[in-house]
Amino acid sequence: MVRVEVTVLLFASVAQKAGVRSLTLPLQAGDTVANVRDRVAERYPQLRGALPTLLYALNEEYAGESDAVPAGATLALIPPVSGG
Repeated sequence: MVRVEVTVLLFASVAQKAGVRSLTLPLQAGDTVANVRDRVAERYPQLRGALPTLLYALNEEYAGESDAVPAGATLALIPPVSGG
């Protein structure tokens, strides 16, 4: 049986709050960016406050919450970045 997964990369404050920079989750049929993000938040409830401001990249291209996540994909959760 082939296991279908998605790799999730966490950056900056999101990684700090979760205490990890990456994780692998099983991918379910019909998963969207929002579905995967919500499963990450279930595992790391301390991230819930950051969810409204996150940006997403799916296989190194910006993505929206409703974009489908293909098998073997990499999803990045990116908090807003400020700088000068």
